[in-house]
Amino acid sequence: MMHSTGVSLRSDSEKVKVNMGQLIGKKCYSKLTMDTQLLPQTDDEWRDRLTPEQFAVLRDKNTEAPFTGRYVHETTSGKYACAACGNELFDSTTKFDSNSGWPSFYDAMPGAVTLASDNSHGMQRTEIICGRCGSHLGHLFDDAFNQPTGKRYCINSISLNLKKN
Repeated sequence: MMHSTGVSLRSDSEKVKVNMGQLIGKKCYSKLTMDTQLLPQTDDEWRDRLTPEQFAVLRDKNTEAPFTGRYVHETTSGKYACAACGNELFDSTTKFDSNSGWPSFYDAMPGAVTLASDNSHGMQRTEIICGRCGSHLGHLFDDAFNQPTGKRYCINSISLNLKKN
């Protein structure tokens, strides 16, 4: 992505080196977190960082059981971040009760997620993936007719951490 500083940065799962000296004293309007930790690259590294339950969902693309996640009924204000890398994904103002059993949002933060076709389990769905680390978050559905975008980002609670305001 290109910033007002003219410095080109990427926010994907590849390692990114940024010369911090180039950014000092300049305005850089970005969601990029200057995290000093490098993202894991192998399954073993991810297993060291995540709980077995998180690994099953975030890396192996499993789904937690409906109505069991800690954020299903959460109403606290804040930002929901990826549990694997800390990338801010959803603002609490976009969260709504879909009665589906999983936290639901009608929109993601700009550039925070990527979408991919998912034809597993005999269905055609759209997978939601963290735009920073490539972790599986959930699926996107076009059935939120009473929400501004009509979209339902159906997310596994275990894929999220709430950063309270």
